[in-house]
Formats: sequence, C-alpha cells, structure tokens
Amino acid sequence: MALKMRASQRQALGSQTFVCPHGSVVRKAVSSKARTVSRQAQVVRAQAVSTPVETKVANGVAAGAAPSAGVYDPAGDISKTVLGIILGGGAGTRLYPLTKKRAKPAVPLGANYRLIDIPVSNCLNSNVTKIYCLTQFNSASLNRHLSQAYNSSVGGYNSRGFVEVLAASQSSANKSWFQGTADAVRQYMWLFEEAVRDGVEDFLILSGDHLYRMDYRDFVRKHRDSGAAITIAALPCAEKEASAFGLMKIDDAGRVVEFAEKPKGEALTKMRVDTSILGVDPATAAAKPYIASMGIYVMSAKALRELLLNRMPGANDFGNEVIPGAKDAGFKVQAYAFKGYWEDIGTVEAFYNANLALADPEKAQFSFYDKDAPIYTMSRFLPPSKVLDCDVSMSIIGDGCVIKAGSKISNSIIGIRSLIGSDCIIDSAMMMGSDYYETLEECEYVPGCLPMGVGDGSIVRKAIVDKNARIGPKCQIINKDGVKEANREEQGFVIKDGIVVVIKDSHIPAGTII
Repeated sequence: MALKMRASQRQALGSQTFVCPHGSVVRKAVSSKARTVSRQAQVVRAQAVSTPVETKVANGVAAGAAPSAGVYDPAGDISKTVLGIILGGGAGTRLYPLTKKRAKPAVPLGANYRLIDIPVSNCLNSNVTKIYCLTQFNSASLNRHLSQAYNSSVGGYNSRGFVEVLAASQSSANKSWFQGTADAVRQYMWLFEEAVRDGVEDFLILSGDHLYRMDYRDFVRKHRDSGAAITIAALPCAEKEASAFGLMKIDDAGRVVEFAEKPKGEALTKMRVDTSILGVDPATAAAKPYIASMGIYVMSAKALRELLLNRMPGANDFGNEVIPGAKDAGFKVQAYAFKGYWEDIGTVEAFYNANLALADPEKAQFSFYDKDAPIYTMSRFLPPSKVLDCDVSMSIIGDGCVIKAGSKISNSIIGIRSLIGSDCIIDSAMMMGSDYYETLEECEYVPGCLPMGVGDGSIVRKAIVDKNARIGPKCQIINKDGVKEANREEQGFVIKDGIVVVIKDSHIPAGTII
C-alpha cells in the first residue's frame, strides 16, 4: 500500500486530528460527507443537552425568568453581536458616605462581593463578554477590582472579551463631564462604533446598583424578534415606590405607548394600569398597579446612534429624554416582562435591607449560591474564617475573618478580613471588613494603636461599618436616641434613614456611645 496520497486526494478527503494510544498526534483522512455527518451530530448533541429558558407570553409581552445554563441561542453568538455598557451612575449622593472614597459600583456587597459583580456576572453567564463600565467619580478602586477580577479570564485569542472602565474625560471636541446617562454613552460613541465595525449589532445598557439575576440572552432574543429599536426590561411595582422609577403604559403587543420618568401626584395616578398584561396573578396586579422600568435596556446600535447624534444631540438622560423622544419620533419601543427578583439598592436604607435579607431565609429572594449562574468576583486567596467559641445565627461571614470568644453575631453580614474582639455583640449590622491585614508595626502609626475592626466588649446594632474602620473597646454603636438623619463626619459617622454608617478609614475611640 502506498504511504503517500496525491494532493487532489488529500483535498477531497480532508483530515481530522487524533491522539494515538502512545501519545503522538496523527492526522487521519476523512471524507467531506463524513465531516458533514459529524458536524450535524455535534449540533444535535448540543441541542439535546441544552436547557431552554422557560418563557411565557402574556398578551404579546415577552416574559423573562431566572437564567438556565446551556441555552440554545438561535439569534446567533451574542458574544460577538452585543456590547455590554454598565452605567456607573453619578456621585452616588443617595449612597453617601459609602461612595465618599469609591464609585457606586465598587461598594462592597454580601461579605465577599461588590455591586459591579452583579451586572458583570449576569453578562458573562449570558455570554456577553465585551463589557464597558462608564463612571466619572472615584473610579480607582473600581478599575483595580475589574482588572484583577476579570480581565485575565474574560475572552481569549479569538473571542476578544474584556471588562474595562471608561472614566469621564475631556477632549478637544467635548470639554464637559458626563451630564447624564445618555450623554455618557454619546461621549464614548466613537469607541462603541469601533465595536459596531467588528460586528456588534445591539447595545445592552445596564445599571451598576441593582441586585438581580437575569439571562440577557432571552432579553436580546425577544428584542430582535420584535424588531424594536429599544426594549425596556419592566416589572410591576406598588404605588409607594412607583414615583422613584420610570413608568410606562403598553399595548396588547407589548409596545410602549406612554412613558413618564419618576412622575408624582396626578401624573403618577395617570400611569396606573392593569399589570396583569405582564402575566402576573390578579392579587399581584391589584397590589402593584404600575409598570416600572428596571433601567435595563437593549438598544439597536443603529437606532441609538441616530437618536443620540442626530435626532437628540442635546439629550442627557435615557429615562427623561431619549426613551420618550424615541417613542414620539416613531421608533418602536418594546417592553420585556421580567419575572425574577430585582432590587434597586441605590439608597442607604435599600442597600442595608437588601444585604441583611441575604442572611434571612424567610426574607431572602436572592442568593449567591447558584451553580448554573454564579456571581463572580476577585480571587483573593484568603484563609478560611476563624470563629472561636461564639454564638453565630442567621449571618453570612466572608473569607479571612477572625471572631474571638464570647461574641454574638446575629442577622448580620461580616465582610472579608473582619476582626471582631471578645464579648462583642453584632446585631442586624453590615461590616464591610478590611482591604488588608494590618501588622503590629503598621498599627503603631495609629494613635493609641487602635486596630482595624471591632474592639472587645463593643456593641454594633443596626449599622453599616465601612472598610478599614477602627472601633475601640466598649463602644456602643446603637443610635440610642433614635436619630433619623445626622451628619457627624468629623466624628467618623453619618446617620441616614435611622441607620448609623461608620465611614471608611474612620476611628471611633474606646467607650464611644452613638
């Protein structure tokens, strides 16, 4: 038998690579028909093992649920056709003082995470691997977190994935900072257009201060199926919270026919609708008679460019100007009904309640424990936490903590590297932990050598303790006078909505009673 084939034979047959039992790599000739059958078999196997997202349609409105793994995507590879844009928000005044030294998306969450990990993880779980985060305030810690947590593992030689921060900057063409959400996107449209030239068709615009789990693949698919220029994720909400959101009215096909951004008074009453059109039960529809925008959008790249650069070059905000303007200009604006848990945690009270609910099995509607859609964060390689003869109940303890003997922890979140002394009481509190472990030599530079963490015999109740705070022994952070609002920054704390917030890097001397 001849050992060599003519070139024409090799071209006709093609080849596949195999590893022989002895470890060497060999090429085996395979006919074109065999290759076709093999590819078809692979497609069949991929479809057989995939689990489609469960969707419902109520009166024409697309319904979304929590994500499932391995969803077959007939709309194509959205890692190449969708660009994620996370809006980092403004100065974060509603979350102040947690945003005093960091951007809002960099605020710690749930002991081990940061707010930015939620939208980034949702993107990665949905195969959206090109992600920008736009911010203009205190972006150093956010940039460090994203670069260390994601950029070494997102994308590859062919996929070109990335997670990057785009900070506001002045240029010869534009010397102003971001004036709003739409203006932030407009100022970087030149960069986004490069992605469009590489195949991006739609922009997935997200917020950096929401707590939820969502499969964006179904969101994008429904957007493309409807032929909309803009699709808005929506859910029903109650009247007491409706004025904090953009509200809409939709027709039976799910098209937005009226939109009002944060209406109040009579304007709010006019936006009242029967939310059963979203597919909710009658009891929920009665309790939540408004359709609220989640601040999550899919926008056609061509439509958004036309709106921001040509139709509305002076519009600064998506909710106030761009979306109502697009509807009035005849662009198709569609609603997407989201069925899962979603919470806007842009205020101190909402942030505090959402975090403590994570540790309460009766209140928890969100969990970080989901093998099919995990929430990712930075790998810190910290040791397991050490708990020495303590009483811990209904709490979450992050990595690398030390809790000394006699302390009682209840209904609390204990962040990474937290140090809690002996005989302390931590009740209904969120401790964000520390950025680093402190040595004795470093502690000597602090007046009185007050270590980071909570000193022996202290009580912390209904409070948020920001990172690297030093609370001395025998302190009581309990808001004993029941104050609702107070600014005591010079003393190291602020009270908002009745919640004491100990500021990052602050010192609370021994014996202090708040």
